[in-house]
Amino acid sequence: MVEKCPVCRRGSLRLKRVREEMFGVDLGSHDAEVCSHCGEVFFTAESVDQIEARAREVGLWGLASKVKVAKSGNSLVVRIPSPLARYLKLRNGQEVLVAPDQKHRLVLDLA
Repeated sequence: MVEKCPVCRRGSLRLKRVREEMFGVDLGSHDAEVCSHCGEVFFTAESVDQIEARAREVGLWGLASKVKVAKSGNSLVVRIPSPLARYLKLRNGQEVLVAPDQKHRLVLDLA
């Protein structure tokens, strides 16, 4: 029996090879069930382990984190955690371009 998609409940799940990336870095192709209707992807447990191992290998695991916005004078400050700063090779005093990307996303372009 073919399993129905738990997200849309309309499509059926089919086993496929799916390319996965994290922060724009290719982590390879892995087995996943993909919904024929909505396209939702469900990686197998083995694939999740492989993706996690590859992300750790290339230094991406754990780079995303929640931080608080703080006030400094008349400006707001967003702290960049040290593992992320090291990964991006940011230096104290380095200039970056800050710009909005859509309504709820902030982009830093490293100069």
